[in-house]
Formats: sequence, structure tokens, C-alpha cells
Amino acid sequence: MAELTTIARPYAEAVFTLADGSGTLGAWSAVLARLATVAEDPAVAPMVGNPRITDAQRVDLFLSVVGDTSQDVRGLVTLLTENGRLGALPQVRDVFEGLKNEREGTVDAQIATAFALSDADLAALCAGLEKRLGRKVRAQVSIDESLIGGVRIAVGDEVIESSVKGRLAAMRSSFALTN
Repeated sequence: MAELTTIARPYAEAVFTLADGSGTLGAWSAVLARLATVAEDPAVAPMVGNPRITDAQRVDLFLSVVGDTSQDVRGLVTLLTENGRLGALPQVRDVFEGLKNEREGTVDAQIATAFALSDADLAALCAGLEKRLGRKVRAQVSIDESLIGGVRIAVGDEVIESSVKGRLAAMRSSFALTN
């Protein structure tokens, strides 16, 4: 995974520079999301590695599914195809999103909760996160009943575990270490 991220970084930085300079960060974010979805599709993988399919056919396949035929998007897909890097598109998207979030002063937070949060509770939780992180938080909330209670928040590599399940696991771990 780290290797693909390293491979993806120069592509993502080039796209970010282009998008930032032209004021099209949002549009590029959507295009990269669609391209990454195509690259991750199990039905597409055999076509990407098939030696009977030409680079031009691969480019056309991606562009037809994505529905964007602008010169810049075509250029990116062509470059990735020629360099055998179409499989890195999900990482290109991820690195680009990180750069975009940094520019916008935002951060994505995946919040897993045992029960649905009220709008007021979610707003309070996000306000606390924003204060702690010093950035605007875009929350993606999911229900995970296995947490029993509380929340688990993932922001990048940082995980804030305050679920009952997490606390029980920590207690179990500390108990195992003392015995």
C-alpha cells in the first residue's frame, strides 16, 4: 500500500497543481473518484492487464465509463496507462484528496457509533473535533452496533476510541499483561 502511495504521489501532486491553479479542485475530486471506482472494479482489472488490449483501448474504456473527455483527464489517463499505473488510481485519488483537504483547511472524519446520533450530538462532536484538530471537520457517520456504545473516530491515521467495545478490549489487554 505504501508503495502504491509513493507511486501515486507525483501524479496526484501534478493534478492538484493543475486543479488548484485553474480553480477546479472540486471537479477534479469528482473525476478522480470516478476513475478510482473504475480502477477498483473487479470486472475492469482483467482488461487493464490484458496484453491483447492496446493502451488506446484502455484509455477509451476508462474515459467512456467516467464520461469525461477533457484534454487534461485524457492526458492523465493516457500517462497512467503508458506507465502501467492505472492500478494506482485509488491512491492518486487519496493523495489528491489529502492535498485538497489541506488547502481547504478541512479533514475527513469517519465516525462509527453504536446508535444514531442526533443532529445536535453530531454538531457537538464535530465542534469538539474541530477544536482539537484546528481544522474544519467533514464527518461521515456510520452505525456499528458491535461497538455496544460510544463512538470510534478515525481521522487519517489517528483513531480516537471511546466505544464500550474498545474500552473492554483495552481492559482485556491490560488484564492479560498483568497475568
